[in-house]
Amino acid sequence: MNDLFTKCRNFTIVRQLMASGIYPFFKELESEQAPEITIKGKKFIMFGSNNYLGLANDPRMKQASIDAVKQFGTGVAGSRFLNGNTVLHMELEQKLAAFKGREAALIYATGYQMNLGVISALVGKGDFAVIDKLDHASILDGCRLSQGELARFKHNDPADLERVLKKIGPRHGKLVIVDGVFSMEGDIAPIPEISKICKKYGARLMVDDAHASGVIGKRGHGTCEHFGLTSKEVDLVVGTCSKSFASVGGFAAGDENIIHYLRHVSRSMIFSAALPPASVAAISKAIDIIDAEPQRLKRLWDNSRYLMKRFKEMGLNTGETQTPIIPVVIGDDEKTFMLWRMLYDRGLFTNPVVSPAVPPKRALIRIVATATHTREQLDRALDIFETCVKKILKKKSAVLVK
Repeated sequence: MNDLFTKCRNFTIVRQLMASGIYPFFKELESEQAPEITIKGKKFIMFGSNNYLGLANDPRMKQASIDAVKQFGTGVAGSRFLNGNTVLHMELEQKLAAFKGREAALIYATGYQMNLGVISALVGKGDFAVIDKLDHASILDGCRLSQGELARFKHNDPADLERVLKKIGPRHGKLVIVDGVFSMEGDIAPIPEISKICKKYGARLMVDDAHASGVIGKRGHGTCEHFGLTSKEVDLVVGTCSKSFASVGGFAAGDENIIHYLRHVSRSMIFSAALPPASVAAISKAIDIIDAEPQRLKRLWDNSRYLMKRFKEMGLNTGETQTPIIPVVIGDDEKTFMLWRMLYDRGLFTNPVVSPAVPPKRALIRIVATATHTREQLDRALDIFETCVKKILKKKSAVLVK
């Protein structure tokens, strides 16, 4: 008899990490997402959060959520399609559309559900979803859920995208999907070149701004603003509300007829309970703050550039990042986990990233300094990092050192 639970009993690699003391996941935070956090009573400098603009613990965000709970309760007890739609949801969609320079927007309960729902609704039988090989897992899963075919092109390689589209040919519908900012290594997709190739081969273009919203562009409005592009070049902009918007949820923004179609066809939105009012109000407030306080975006970049300068002085390999996401590339999985543990023991919270989140032999420590970190906190963290790197890598590694 083939017992499908056999795979569960044979899944031992994580238990080995736990036994060796270098298991880095599911840490139980006892405080809010701030520049410093608490775990088991110990203070840590937080370098592992996507709270880019530092809004997750902003008093105005908290108050907006509290006010929404008082008026609308803790949940809406149903799908927006039926009983769960509120004026807050509709107002937020208008704000998101304006933020992204689009006619309309649609919000989802999570960013993951958004990619599942949008891609599976748009890509049908006979169509192709064409994705970058390093696109987020939610994009890949959305493609798998659709009834269309999947094709991939080399990371950030417009020439390879052209090769793929040319091979597919004109008879098939084509949706090209790319991350605007890639979440692990911080590089930016060459959207202008990708857009031109999409136009040439009759493909539509969808850009996921999960890590671009509030991070790039003159006002922090994302990838299209960064490149000076409009709906003529990018058909659909999507993203999550769990990073700079400091809550949870997902969104799609585009022409009104696209959003109208998704509103009535996208299964992950129709068959999920609506985003709670507290979260909707927080996202709405975040957009207000981002537009009213451009100095937050400046501080984010100032802090990031300061870290990058110091890391380069240490001779570390920070890959091809163009954003506040800073990957310190180690290469070897075991050394990466060991370095993470040393940093953690000294009060620095970081994210170790290994395959499949990054390519094999490309293991890294992912670091983000937010807009609200102080220079003293940055210097303290850098001192910890430099000490640990020297200890863990006494023998020079060609992968680590540029």
